[in-house]
Amino acid sequence: MESLPDIPRVVQLPDGTHTYLHPTQHPPTAPAVVHQHVHQAPPDRTVQRLALGTGIGAGTVAAGVYFGPLLVGVLTAMAANLALLALIACVCAWGVVTVVRSAGGPDGKAAAKNIARARGRRG
Repeated sequence: MESLPDIPRVVQLPDGTHTYLHPTQHPPTAPAVVHQHVHQAPPDRTVQRLALGTGIGAGTVAAGVYFGPLLVGVLTAMAANLALLALIACVCAWGVVTVVRSAGGPDGKAAAKNIARARGRRG
């Protein structure tokens, strides 16, 4: 008798259904609450449905689904590169202006005065 396995018993769950319960298990008291965190919304398929409805092939739609995000990524990378180049150009221009102003001396001031007179501002 000692070598026989334990016989599972039938228990009734709180929702009224019956299930088998092994003697080493404890009956569940309440269903567990599952917290599901959705971090990204599913893609909108409206454009693809409209395209398929107008007679465009599935290969074209699949290419749009595949290459659309790639195009966005490439354009974003290009914009970031252009912004970095613009920042570098601004810093270089500021540096050149600063060096010219500090190293100009009296000759630079006289040249600026001559240019101002030539434009019509006579002092």
